[in-house]
Amino acid sequence: MPKPARRMRFTTWRSLATAATAALVAVFLAPAAAHGAPRESTPVYSYENAIRESVWVDTGLDGDGDGKTDRVAVDIVRPRELAQQGRKVPVIMDASPYYSCCGRGNESQLKTYDANGDVVQMPLFYDNYFVPRGYAFVGVDLAGTNRSDGCVDVGGRSDIQSAKAVVDWLNGRAKGYTTRTGADRAKATWTNGRTGMIGKSWDGTIANGVAATGVKGLKTIVPISAISSWYDYYFAKGAPLYDSGPDWLSGYVDSPEATAKCAAVQQKLVDGAPRTGDWTKFWTERDYVKDASKVRASVFLVHGMQDLNVRTKNFGQWWSALAKNGVERKIWLSQTGHVDPFDFRRAAWVDTLHRWFDHELLGYDNGIDDEPMADIERHPDQWATSSVWPPRGTQTTTLRPGTGPQAGVGTLGLRTGSGTAAFTDDPKLSETDWAAHIDRSTPEKAGFVTKPLTQNLRLSGSSKVTVTATPTTSTAHLSAVLVDLGPDTIRDYADGGEGITTLTDRTCWGPSTTGDSSCYKVTQAKKTDVAATVLSRGWADLGNYASDQKGVPLTPGKAYTITLDLAATDHVVPAGHRLALIVAGTDKDLIDPPSTTPTLTLDLSRTSARVPFVGGAKAFARATAGSAAAASTAGLDGVRDPSSALRVPGETR
Repeated sequence: MPKPARRMRFTTWRSLATAATAALVAVFLAPAAAHGAPRESTPVYSYENAIRESVWVDTGLDGDGDGKTDRVAVDIVRPRELAQQGRKVPVIMDASPYYSCCGRGNESQLKTYDANGDVVQMPLFYDNYFVPRGYAFVGVDLAGTNRSDGCVDVGGRSDIQSAKAVVDWLNGRAKGYTTRTGADRAKATWTNGRTGMIGKSWDGTIANGVAATGVKGLKTIVPISAISSWYDYYFAKGAPLYDSGPDWLSGYVDSPEATAKCAAVQQKLVDGAPRTGDWTKFWTERDYVKDASKVRASVFLVHGMQDLNVRTKNFGQWWSALAKNGVERKIWLSQTGHVDPFDFRRAAWVDTLHRWFDHELLGYDNGIDDEPMADIERHPDQWATSSVWPPRGTQTTTLRPGTGPQAGVGTLGLRTGSGTAAFTDDPKLSETDWAAHIDRSTPEKAGFVTKPLTQNLRLSGSSKVTVTATPTTSTAHLSAVLVDLGPDTIRDYADGGEGITTLTDRTCWGPSTTGDSSCYKVTQAKKTDVAATVLSRGWADLGNYASDQKGVPLTPGKAYTITLDLAATDHVVPAGHRLALIVAGTDKDLIDPPSTTPTLTLDLSRTSARVPFVGGAKAFARATAGSAAAASTAGLDGVRDPSSALRVPGETR
């Protein structure tokens, strides 16, 4: 977003503050703010003596069909001193389905309660760290989970309303109660209504969805490894990414009460999400990207560029939609898989998050809005920044595959190619296998490679690959991957830790109580040496050639043209390395195979890749001009094959 818009938004909030500086100091925090406006909230309030209470907020829905509107459980931790002085505080909120079934964070913490039903352990460090600094922390059980009524509908109206209703209650627009079934009302008189939502995976997805409603009072969201469109969690242009649907996921997190009451909702999840991969109204309801124009909140987005759970198309399309609508935003991109920044860059993350919330919720002019928009991990624990993202000067460049000295071992450049390349789907092989065999003619893939680069070449953003393919059968799935061919040390994202190793020592982030420790196990980068790195991927069912939303059977022997959306990334291919495009069939463990085993023939004159290079076509031409010594390609090993374990958005790490 252009800088003037960012400053305008902040100035509007700050001008109100300037009109009543003394009042702000009194209302928000301030014992230490006697000399000038504060720039940082400090831990001056007791965590041990904080108020801990539970409220049940009426969502206005009757998802479980029991004739009563559903109430969701809201567990609150807030500073007692400020409450006693009548000072109102902002709220940091994490709405989650995982508080009782599966746990939050790298150590899978659950909520625990005392004999009165008030929360004792609130998972993660947010309450320990921010409550002493004058914030309230609110943990919301999504409808159908833990202590809430209703049913889990996996990103639909019930999920989103579960959290939106709480934002409304915090701003005096919804009803809250002191018990799950009673009539005694609870009002949020202790807050100014300014709310920030945070969460990883499903939790962050809820933050995206609530922001897309445009609800007033939601000032910022921090979605970590989050979904922006649930279709793109389960399918890629008709190609299934998992062998199960949202009904399985709902059953995974349902409370016992929801399991007993929600059979009808479960059936709707089955009926609305057919395994054909066709788009239905079900997916439209769960597409937050289409409503990006409604977003009022700022967005601090975090994602692992090797996340094979919530794949990075989700952040790329959301980021682009937010940019088009002038939303204030910031981004961190790591080399990890599905990992929280608390576990890959802990100290910097806590500091940055602290300053972000101080700025967005307290209105402190701490300079974070003047810092670079993007932090990008280039090598394990080595970070670079960009003032905007993608960087200025990034231009989409069309690359063309051509035939080479061997069948299936072709060239990649700016000139339109000719001829054909053929491959036969082999579901036993993965992108790692394809990259390892890039310089050999093998039957399962077609590979196209640049000359060794004479200078670094940076890709930043989302790519598209258009192929014209003739199948031999009535069904066919396609994969396209971009690969950096050359030696590197990267985070081992295919390992069980997805790029981190958990140690035994602990670091502490705020005060602790007997029942709620702020101390978490230290992590470090899990590294591996590779000779090839897959940097972006995309998939499609060729039967979706005419429509992203509906597939049809193919006619063997007929040519079809389809465009695959490759996931967003930011990667520098170093001088001496090569850039490769590989087109193949089933990507083992990342998409499911078709019902047949097709051979596909590519028309290279009608096949191309549109790649966002910093510097555009000129940068690519310079990097591939002349001669350079190629890095050794002996044994082009990458990471091991991605895990075939059934993934759940947010279960671990």
